[in-house]
Amino acid sequence: MVGDVAVGGAAPVSVQSMTTTKTADVDGTLAQIYALAAAGCDIVRCTCNELEAAEGLAQIVPRSPVPIVADIHHQYRMALAALEAGVQCLRLNPGNIRKPEHIKAVAAECRDRGVPIRIGVNGGSLDERLYEKYGGRVTPEAMVESAQMELAYFAEVGFEDVKISVKASNVPLMIEAYRQLAEVTDHPLHLGVTEAGPLPGGLLKATAGIATLLAEGIGDTIRYSLTADPVEEAKAGRQLLEAMGLRERKSIDLIACPSCGRAEVDVIAIAQQAQAAFGEREIPLQVAVMGCVVNGPGEARDADLGIAAGAKRGHLFVRGTNVAVVPEDGMVDALVDWAEFIMEHGIERALERSDIHAAKSAAEADRGALFERKGADVNASGQRIETIRKLGG
Repeated sequence: MVGDVAVGGAAPVSVQSMTTTKTADVDGTLAQIYALAAAGCDIVRCTCNELEAAEGLAQIVPRSPVPIVADIHHQYRMALAALEAGVQCLRLNPGNIRKPEHIKAVAAECRDRGVPIRIGVNGGSLDERLYEKYGGRVTPEAMVESAQMELAYFAEVGFEDVKISVKASNVPLMIEAYRQLAEVTDHPLHLGVTEAGPLPGGLLKATAGIATLLAEGIGDTIRYSLTADPVEEAKAGRQLLEAMGLRERKSIDLIACPSCGRAEVDVIAIAQQAQAAFGEREIPLQVAVMGCVVNGPGEARDADLGIAAGAKRGHLFVRGTNVAVVPEDGMVDALVDWAEFIMEHGIERALERSDIHAAKSAAEADRGALFERKGADVNASGQRIETIRKLGG
């Protein structure tokens, strides 16, 4: 337990992030913590690198909407100070708190207070002895051994309330380290690609590592380490877990076709407008924006709600059933209106609300007109195939 958040076992995978403020700035740090919590963050980490930061934590912890983890580097006394401030967890880096007596002193204090520790192994700050042992480079084996060395110190004082991370900025290295770690421990694992970098590359790297492991059943809590506003980390983590079916959806899942020569509207623009219109609303529906009525409703049949473009108008559908026709410039507003109606009254009432026969007839008319004007082979692939065959003959 990190405060009131369960980590590991059958608990939902949780989302973490870290503040970028000076922890001594109590109001600024709390403002960022509240923003993170609103974005779906379950646990927030704050640095505790000086006495003023520990004093700030004493004021932050009781006012925080989520549990607070103190991030400790080099100075073990800062860990003791953070515990006195009331934090719900510590993060210790085995690579820079190396004296066994210091490590055991912190673990004993956490044992007595019932506060868990995250062993935060980082590929960029391994113990020098491990670098030498593994040929002067970071390897998955070196990272796992670092975690095991720390666990052994904890065991000497009877402390085992631990979660572990073995983060690296190299994605394949990170994945293999966690796979090996999962083979040798049952402690909860905290996943992350450290120093992933700015958007969009950092987002891709972090997702590649975290999602791969989650799909294998490895990982209990996650953090996106992005060079960006930490709120973006929380959003990314939440969206990943929702996309993988590991957390209940809280917001819109907007799907859209990639567009083609048959599209009757600028799909990219409409999709972006829809995303902006829904914003941060807590509407846990799948909403589709499709470029035409030929394949749109069928391809997005499983969506709760969607719209497909016709001749200067949009055909609204609910669970694959055409329910309304709206003008092109009212497509996004219609999606929002119907989404709010479904949230309040349900899918069945939404279907009863509509003139399904009229909507279906209009969609079929636009579909037929589009086929007549552009043809079934809108990208002329049939003609290309005939030419290829002649060249091959």
